[in-house]
Order: sequence, then structure tokens, then C-alpha cells
Amino acid sequence: MKRTREIAGVLALALLVVASLPCSAAAPRPEVKRLTLLGQKRDHPEGRHEYMAGLRILRKCLRDVPGLEVRIVAADEPWPEGPRVIRQSDGVVLYLGEGAKWFQAAPDRLAALRELARRGGGIVGLHWSIGAKEAQYVEVCLELLGACHGGPDRRYVVMEGDVRVVDRNHPVTAGIADFRIHNEFYFKLKLARQGTVRPLLQVRIEGGPETVAWAYQRPDGGRSFGFGGMDEHRNWGVEAYRRLAVQAILWTLDLPAPKQGLRLDVSKDDLKMPAPEGR
Repeated sequence: MKRTREIAGVLALALLVVASLPCSAAAPRPEVKRLTLLGQKRDHPEGRHEYMAGLRILRKCLRDVPGLEVRIVAADEPWPEGPRVIRQSDGVVLYLGEGAKWFQAAPDRLAALRELARRGGGIVGLHWSIGAKEAQYVEVCLELLGACHGGPDRRYVVMEGDVRVVDRNHPVTAGIADFRIHNEFYFKLKLARQGTVRPLLQVRIEGGPETVAWAYQRPDGGRSFGFGGMDEHRNWGVEAYRRLAVQAILWTLDLPAPKQGLRLDVSKDDLKMPAPEGR
């Protein structure tokens, strides 16, 4: 009987110790990665370059990813709070005009983006975010994204094309079949000389295959992704299109897809544009 009372006393003491431990010691909270979706006002006719409306769709498709906090931020110029926003992020998605020029519009903005890259942050560039009209902006774009649609010799075409998956073993293209869209495609892209640029999607343009989406293992060890499509807003209605963007974001952040799968459903209301006031 005495032995039984001693054991009961030890167990009671142990329970008191466990109960007194802070929650963080008993069950550490999982790390949350902060993703910032950066867009601007439309700079093309209605239905094209609907940056903010497209980002709303992306945010919805990312809503069930564990350990991911997503926010949309308008990055129209001037953007004085930009460096602070970037420093607070573990990854950024750029869906805005002349991204290669935008990188370098302010020295502290470029410094913040380079610092994000150095700490292994994810960087995603969509459509006009991967380029600029002037050649002077190309090198920084290559540094951060791995490829660039830039300079006076840049090439583009508006056409209906078959988008072919050329690397089916990459996490970004998992579950994506070839698809067909009408779009403005950038091609003859300039490629980084350092790091590893891995073509993921190609379209046949002017008689030959042209890379339109790629994954980039940066020399700093981080990851970037670029896609020159996403010109026409209606293409967000294509499931493969949305899956590509979402899986690319997760890959750049080194996050797995949810075990229950991705919920990529969108409604007609989701596809409306332009974005409402207040974004």
C-alpha cells in the first residue's frame, strides 16, 4: 500500500510539472512563412494586365496551405514602404509592370530584394514582371529571376498556342497536363549565366520551341520562378494555369503541397475585374 501511495505521489508531481510548462515548450508552434503578393493598377486595356484581380485569385488558391500567411500589397509608385514590406516577407510574388525596372526604381528597394534572396527567400515573377523596355535593367532581373524579357531586342507575340510541359519531374509541374491558351507570350528570353535555369513550359513560336516558364536555382541557394504568360485575365479560369502559379510559389518557399491537395476552384465572381477599390 505504501509503495502504491509513493507511485501515485510521483505521478501527481510529474503532472504538475508538465502543466506548469509554457505551451511553447510542450508543443512548439510550427514556423509560419510570410508571402507577399505585390501588384499594381492595370496598365493595359481592360481584361489584360489585371494585376490586382489576378492576385486575389492566387490568394484564394493558397488559402488552405498550412504554415503560410498571405497578403496582397499594392506597389504602385511611389512606394516608400516597399523595403519594409519586403524585409517582412519570406517570399514575394511580383505581378506588375516592367518588373526589371521596378526592381531598381529605388536603391533601398533593390537592397531589400537582394537581402531577401540572400536569406533564401522565394521570388516569383509573372508576365510583365519579368522584363523591361530598356537594356540597362536586364542584369539585375537575371540575378533575381534567372531569365528576362528585356531590352529593345525583346520579342513577344499575341497568339493562341499549345503550352507544353517539358519537365514533368519538377514539383512545379506536378499534375499539370499540356494546355492551350490565347495569350501574349514573351520569347527569346535572356538567361542567367550563373545558377541553374530549368525550362518547365514551352510554346512553339515561329517554327521552334520557346521557353515561357522556368525554375531557377539561384547561386545564393534560394529559388525563383518566372512565367511570361498571364497577360489575359480570362486565362485564370484554366485550372492548369492556377496550379502552375500556386505550385511555383510553394516550390520557391520550399513548402510541400497540402496533404489533402490544393483547392484551386474559382467562381465567376472570382474572375471579375478590375479589382475593387481598396484592393
